[in-house]
Amino acid sequence: MPYRYCLPLLLLLQLPLHAQNRTPASPDTARVITLPEATVVGYGQNLPLRRTAAAVGVIDAQVINRFSQTSLTQAVNTLPGVRLEERATASYRISVRGSTLRSPFGVRNVKTYYNDIPFTEASGSTPFNLLDPATIGRIEVIKGPAGSVYGAGTGGVVLLSNRRPLAGEARAQVGATVGSYGLRRYTVVAESGSAQGFVRAQYAHQSVDGYRQQSALRRDVLALDGEFSPSSKQTVAAHLLYTDLDYQLPGGLTRAQFEQNPRQARPGTATAPGTVAQRAAYRSRAALLGLSHEYRFTDRFTNKTTLYTSGSFVKTPYLIDYERNTLVGWGGRTAFNYRSTLFGRTLRLTAGGEFQSGFENSRNYQNRGGVPGALRYDDEIRTGTGFGFAQADYELPAGFLVTVGASYNRLRYRIERASDAAAQPENYRFERDFRPQVSPRVALLKELTAQISAYASVSTGFSPPTDEEIRPSDGSLNRSLQAERGTSFEVGTRGNLLQNRLTLDVALFDFRLKQTIVTRTTDLGTSVFFNSGSTRQRGLEAAASGWLWRTTDSLRTTGLRLWGSYAYNHFRFGHYLSNDQDYSGNRLTGTAPHTLSAGLDYSQQLGFYISPTLNHQARLPLNDANTAYAAGYWTFAARIGWRRTFIKHLETDVYAGVENAGNRHYSLGNDLNAFGGRYFQPAPSRNYYGGVQLGWRW
Repeated sequence: MPYRYCLPLLLLLQLPLHAQNRTPASPDTARVITLPEATVVGYGQNLPLRRTAAAVGVIDAQVINRFSQTSLTQAVNTLPGVRLEERATASYRISVRGSTLRSPFGVRNVKTYYNDIPFTEASGSTPFNLLDPATIGRIEVIKGPAGSVYGAGTGGVVLLSNRRPLAGEARAQVGATVGSYGLRRYTVVAESGSAQGFVRAQYAHQSVDGYRQQSALRRDVLALDGEFSPSSKQTVAAHLLYTDLDYQLPGGLTRAQFEQNPRQARPGTATAPGTVAQRAAYRSRAALLGLSHEYRFTDRFTNKTTLYTSGSFVKTPYLIDYERNTLVGWGGRTAFNYRSTLFGRTLRLTAGGEFQSGFENSRNYQNRGGVPGALRYDDEIRTGTGFGFAQADYELPAGFLVTVGASYNRLRYRIERASDAAAQPENYRFERDFRPQVSPRVALLKELTAQISAYASVSTGFSPPTDEEIRPSDGSLNRSLQAERGTSFEVGTRGNLLQNRLTLDVALFDFRLKQTIVTRTTDLGTSVFFNSGSTRQRGLEAAASGWLWRTTDSLRTTGLRLWGSYAYNHFRFGHYLSNDQDYSGNRLTGTAPHTLSAGLDYSQQLGFYISPTLNHQARLPLNDANTAYAAGYWTFAARIGWRRTFIKHLETDVYAGVENAGNRHYSLGNDLNAFGGRYFQPAPSRNYYGGVQLGWRW
């Protein structure tokens, strides 16, 4: 590891990890409520983070609130080994330990759940852009293969939970934010909690003109959440999410265009129009409804079952193609949990299954300046996927905990083409059935002291291609694309020191992936996919959090807290031949060898707070040949404000913030292996925001 990165790492090991399970419903988060260590729900164990034998990162509402509520990007990027990027406004993609390699746009190869509802579609894609940050109260990220509980996937799992009011509280809130580049944001919240459950409704509207040409956004999100316990044995929950979304797509730039004017959209050429002329954009209306029922047969035996349905209508005009998709999905998940003793030691058993089905009618037209022209393709795509899983956790003597689990996975695509104007008019059917795969996981944890633990794990993953990878937007069918298969070896340690004033989390991993799926972009902007052979991804992740000083009374803790996270990634292609080129041993495309995030949180008794943040990403390769790189960058952001509650009921939060304070010109969410060198998606320059939130609490 280069020396210049050793000093920041050593400093980080004296800073804070913000993974405490705090999801306060009120905006009065200048208070740092002292609660127990975060409970990890990811593997069904419901154990403290310190007793979980896996690389898991947790952020809560306090971390989300320290940034602008316009995006989840900065909050998620506080986790080491996790990078959330915006190629255009609200066009997200997420990378967990390099999984962005096959995600030219959107979120793929990272399984996501929304309040226990499978949020990743049966096809394998995740509509992350449907979410509003203000509704999210907790994010848990499981890094690497998690097949023992969540089925197919090699990139990790993201568990999202909405905010919820405390028992005995009711609240009404309104908020408004304005900022640079035409930012306008308004929110309304009504919620009530009791010992038997809660109900919460939130509406958020956001619009922005955009930093770049052709990058405006409008998004309206309505989230309704409710939970009710009709008896001591049952809990019923319902979640509704509706999003009306419209944002423009500026397109990638060459290096010369990026350096000349980073605010321009992709210009046209003599043979192809630009994104402005073609009115490139993404428009969708989507709804998700999920119902869950938890039944406690005894104190030791429980079941939780979730059913959901979803639907969306998407229109995407781009350079030559105008795509109109109608999607309907449904599915469910059930998990049984049993706790017993074996030879006087605690034994926890988990077993269940998950099934998803999806139907998509995808029509591709010629794009004539943002208006659909002649029909090119009309496809009906049916997807069915499912898996069964089982896991056992056993408490061994001398503070050991062993975990053994596995899942059995199936996936099937069926594509029927009703018309093909470019080829034959007759119907045809294409079916792809990926062979069943068993994905096991074994982990061992040792409690070194009452506050510190160490763990080791071996896990495998199976990740079949998504339907967008089998059928890209040019209407072709990739019949030869194979599923990825990988094995991860990991060791780590975490715990609390100095009477819980300092929290540490360090992990080392070695992930070996076969049949790695990579992407390249054609001259018409179409992303196509192929298998590269193999990759080996080794790295170190470290996070720390601690108080320099603090004052605690009966209601809150105030003071000065530092936190930081660092990731070192040694990611390389293995045997990789493409045509007559040998890329074996090259650095993995689109992944930075070093990332760093650090900051401090200061609050005092009168309600004043300030939260500065520093981010760094080292330069990274933009193509498999490693002949083009994006420069590394440092960025600085800060939020300052004043929170106060008057007459015990009126809650106020007045705030202002700056992002990219150093006015650094850099590219975020680069287009990998892009034709013509159009790699760069410029991020906004220095920008400001400010706002106010008012609430009345009963």
